[in-house]
Amino acid sequence: MPVKRPAPGDLEPIETASRDELQALQLQRLKWSLQHAYDNVPHYRSSFDEKGVHPSDLKTLADLAKFPFTSKATLRDNYPFGLFAVPRERVARVHASSGTTGKPTVVGYTRNDIDHWADLVARSIRAAGGRPGDIVHVAYGYGLFTGGLGAHYGAERLGCTVIPMSGGQTEKQVQLITDFKPDIIMVTPSYMQVIIEEMRRQGMDPAACSLKVGIFGAEPWTEAMRREIERDAGIDAVDIYGLSEVMGPGVANECIETKDGPVIWEDHFYPEIIDPLTGEVLPEGSEGELVFTTLTKEALPVIRYRTRDLTRLLPPTARSMRRMGKIVGRSDDMLIIRGVNLFPTQIEEIVLGHGQLSGQYQLVVTRNGHLDKLKVRCELLPQHVHADLAEIAGTLEHRIKTLCGVSSKVEVCAPEAIERTLTGKARRVIDRR
Repeated sequence: MPVKRPAPGDLEPIETASRDELQALQLQRLKWSLQHAYDNVPHYRSSFDEKGVHPSDLKTLADLAKFPFTSKATLRDNYPFGLFAVPRERVARVHASSGTTGKPTVVGYTRNDIDHWADLVARSIRAAGGRPGDIVHVAYGYGLFTGGLGAHYGAERLGCTVIPMSGGQTEKQVQLITDFKPDIIMVTPSYMQVIIEEMRRQGMDPAACSLKVGIFGAEPWTEAMRREIERDAGIDAVDIYGLSEVMGPGVANECIETKDGPVIWEDHFYPEIIDPLTGEVLPEGSEGELVFTTLTKEALPVIRYRTRDLTRLLPPTARSMRRMGKIVGRSDDMLIIRGVNLFPTQIEEIVLGHGQLSGQYQLVVTRNGHLDKLKVRCELLPQHVHADLAEIAGTLEHRIKTLCGVSSKVEVCAPEAIERTLTGKARRVIDRR
């Protein structure tokens, strides 16, 4: 039954619903999604049968724990269209990952799926402070990557004016920001740092530009990076979360009035936190791996998809839905250095905490015989080119050892010595073992 779309800028009733109302809707939609997957996707029918569960076994939300997980390997094993739950002729659009570690993961959308996606990104932009008539500069990549088109359709749905810039061409990015005077930029946080650097190179004050809000996602970023970007660009930096396997950008988004973690749009995505080793569902507030089940996806329903993102679920604040904490890393990105678990974001906090360094860094891991070696490359801010490099390196080596438990060699480089990301996520780790 169609519902009247709320006026742009207004909260939808579900955003202020009681937890009981929300959970009743989740249970109804979860029953539909499990049955839809079982009836129309051979993989789900066989995996459910193999585990001895049937969609009718779901009586409560907690019963979802009885059902099998889906992983990125599942999508690759069913490449390209084996997980589609509708005839290919009903698929209106296909997106795919880059496939740098194997076959790309392919996702499909019906027209209803695209409509829901646009609604949820519009909801996300509105939560970030966007309003109809705002100019939105989209610097996420367009194409098979979900970022650009996801942001684009959502901004249009909200009633914004969209600049579909895509990634790269940094000088042109700055020119269009200067000339078109957008209110909002949607981009990866690491590329926003590159844009800020280019503004300074051109003799501009980044804080004097027209931008008021940055909606940053597609890679983990820390509170230290948020503070740096907000200070340098004079904007509110807000976190958007998504992944193509579940939908794309707009699975969760921070509210500008609180900036206390992305609100998961729980009316469309049911979250769980599990122990990444055992798969056991963890109690509310525990840190573990984030798992999603889609509640409304037609073309590609995903049941208990293991995101590999490590975070925790937090209670509702600005909306009726739960929030997710900052992603501390990915279970498959975690480095083990001489028996110590290390995430790149831990190093990022330390680098950004030093006032003479930029936010750019790289971890280079090598092995000499049986011994792992970690080199941390970072770079000076232009105003500190005459700083004592040895003193800075020694300070960072001490802090990394003290806070992370890992010995490292720190290399302090000249400004702009570390390669920049021009089209997407920064390359933070080079593992040569």
